[in-house]
Amino acid sequence: MLARERLFAPLMSMPASVPWPQPSGIKRPLEIAAAIATMGCLIMAAALPNDRDNASSAASGGIPISTALQPGRETDFGAYLGAPYHVPSDFHLVKKGVTDLTIKNVNWYTHPFENPLYYGIRLQRWFTGRFGSMVDFTHSKVYAPLDEPAKFEGTFDGKPLPPEAKPRDYFNKLEWTHGHNMLTLNGLIRLPSLGIISPYLGAGAGMSFPHSEIFPKTDPSRTYEYQYTGPAGQALFGLEFRLPTGSVFVEYKFTMADYWGPLTGRDGTWFPIDMWNQFSRWWKGEEPPNGWAGARLTSHQVIGGFLTRFVPKTAGAR
Repeated sequence: MLARERLFAPLMSMPASVPWPQPSGIKRPLEIAAAIATMGCLIMAAALPNDRDNASSAASGGIPISTALQPGRETDFGAYLGAPYHVPSDFHLVKKGVTDLTIKNVNWYTHPFENPLYYGIRLQRWFTGRFGSMVDFTHSKVYAPLDEPAKFEGTFDGKPLPPEAKPRDYFNKLEWTHGHNMLTLNGLIRLPSLGIISPYLGAGAGMSFPHSEIFPKTDPSRTYEYQYTGPAGQALFGLEFRLPTGSVFVEYKFTMADYWGPLTGRDGTWFPIDMWNQFSRWWKGEEPPNGWAGARLTSHQVIGGFLTRFVPKTAGAR
């Protein structure tokens, strides 16, 4: 099968229930407190009124333009923090004629408040009425618990695998931690408002660009680079609390991404260079030297953040 076909090969996952990993030591609580304090300062900045909002309110007979009750045209730029939960799923590694490995129901960890933090940025455009669009970038993380026993199937380096082992017995690294990165284009719809609270729904699709760090013990070197690994999709529901010059929002996101990436055994550099190298190999139909690896990553994410609002000066109250 050509490399370009393998990029879109579907992977199977089997959800299960696992305990959330517990923090340890004082470092992580301090990081959480710093993140919360930073978000609080940003929220306070978004809540401050400015002269243009007051002038717009006066010009429209005391009704501010683009309110929760009277939505109008506006552009919003925002950022957010959050905490994801990845549903356990199977990890696959295939190297033709040598390895065909499956680790069943990997309990993927996230550590969202450890460096690098879980974060996201977005750009929204609301049209006149209740419909809009959004470009959303999410930077999450995925760790395989290397010391946690798991079920194994298949072969590794030409030898049958035991029914149970620890991932560390076969991997030095197995994670996507400089980004379980998803870039999606979404459609949005505002629901009936509750005072200053504006509920909304959305859904969209896009692509996954994780930074892979996968290092099987039988490989001479690790794969450590940005990669395109397949499609991604998400659905969301949120509550926007509209303040004078911006908004605070809380949101639930359901995301799904199929990872199927090449094991190149190389240390990457910058994102554009890594993408060009992958595209070049794909165009030539070259198979990666160390095979292919991936998983289906299904996630429940709770996020909170702020939006800065830009309303056209010519807009009026509806």
